[in-house]
Amino acid sequence: MITLTPNAAEKVREIREAEELGSQGLRVSVLGGGCSGLSYDLFFEDEVRETDQTFESHGIPIHIDFMSMHYLEGTEIDYVEGLHGAGFKFLNPQATATCGCGSSFSA
Repeated sequence: MITLTPNAAEKVREIREAEELGSQGLRVSVLGGGCSGLSYDLFFEDEVRETDQTFESHGIPIHIDFMSMHYLEGTEIDYVEGLHGAGFKFLNPQATATCGCGSSFSA
């Protein structure tokens, strides 16, 4: 299961409303690349594929493809703001190492 913190869910709602995306869900996936080997990808999508796993967290549908689920099981997505900027932060128990910026990982 993948979850959003209340801060992340609120930010997703804000972005979705600002971009007039209706009730589209959040697609979370893992791509090859980044300084640690794998990177996270987030975007809005209303298409649910046959092999997707779909969860709901704080009223936000989350769609994850079969391959990405292997790397994301148990992940919590937060939204943080700080001196070095703001963004989504992945708290991934599957990650064995992460890069300094937190946008890529290895498993």
